[in-house]
Amino acid sequence: MNQELLQAVQFLKTEKGLTADVIFESLEAVLLSAYKRETGTHAEATATIDRETGVYHIFVTKTVVEDVEDPELEISLTDAQALNSAYALGDLVQQEVTPKNFGRMAAQTAKQVMTQRLKEAERNVIYDEFAGREGDVLTGMIERIDNKTVYVSLGKTEGILPSTEQIPGERYRPKNRLKCYVVEVKKTSKGPQIILSRTHPGLLKRLFELEVPEIYDGTVEIKSVAREAGSRSKISVYSVDGNIDPVGACVGPKGQRVQNIVDELHDEKIDIVRWDEDPALYIANSLSPSKVISVSVWDEEKTSHVIVPDYQLSLAIGKAGQNARLAAKLTNWKIDIKSESQAAEEGFEDFYDDDEEDLLAELDATMGAAQSEETLPVDEVTPHDEEN
Repeated sequence: MNQELLQAVQFLKTEKGLTADVIFESLEAVLLSAYKRETGTHAEATATIDRETGVYHIFVTKTVVEDVEDPELEISLTDAQALNSAYALGDLVQQEVTPKNFGRMAAQTAKQVMTQRLKEAERNVIYDEFAGREGDVLTGMIERIDNKTVYVSLGKTEGILPSTEQIPGERYRPKNRLKCYVVEVKKTSKGPQIILSRTHPGLLKRLFELEVPEIYDGTVEIKSVAREAGSRSKISVYSVDGNIDPVGACVGPKGQRVQNIVDELHDEKIDIVRWDEDPALYIANSLSPSKVISVSVWDEEKTSHVIVPDYQLSLAIGKAGQNARLAAKLTNWKIDIKSESQAAEEGFEDFYDDDEEDLLAELDATMGAAQSEETLPVDEVTPHDEEN
């Protein structure tokens, strides 16, 4: 019996990923429940199992009294001193009451308690494993689809991909593998509930961290992400090493790194732009692939006026305003875009200061440098035209 118990503990450790202490504590609770069910006692009792031998003992705690009124809770001074002469009135005595065997009802109770305790322990282990993974990307296999909710197998448990977190137009089929962002891990009575997302901006950020070694090791930093899942995204990057081009690192040789991410997101367009501490340059970069003539900024209001060539206006604004909207999200600035002719008509040149020529020169230099990279420029990796 004891050897079988130890073998069962080892099996549970291997199959369920539980620790020996958790299993033994569950078994001790089982023995205690079985003992109380068998004897009907209301005494305070404890059960212990030797971790090495598997031998178990059950003890009840009794108070030493002069005259015993409740034999289950009390023990006479004479009987207590027969066990140990040092006992005195008022002391607590632990008396062993281990039954030689348990009846059928006790065994049934033990089984139910053991099953419940092990389920709880397994749920706690799974919760502890995933609770620290909020904000991570996990790869799972689609198990089933129920009323537009996708259930993804994550090994020991499953994650939930609600319809609100699914990429519009993306098709999900059972057995397909899927990368998802962990939004939240909840502890429920039925076990951990893991909420997944395919639309969260964090998914794009994590995919770049996985794909680009320079981001993983901290040489290149992701400053901001703006995303309209399934359609288009923008990501701004910065290099702490002046010898490494952050945009080129993210694009990769022949555009392979960014293309792998585009494939994972089913052809979602991705603009990679260079972050700059100068908000005017940053805003100009954020409007890629559109060319920019000039940018005027007001720091207190966090607003800006951008002038683009007439033929680039629709490209700068984007289809249904998407390019401008994403640029505003990326930079956290309000952006007002005008064409060159519109600016002239409305007198926008009155906003320019004495340093405008220096800004234009720096902007032209930045744009020129992007075009001379050995790797593919951003607007070649994610081609757009005015109709897009």
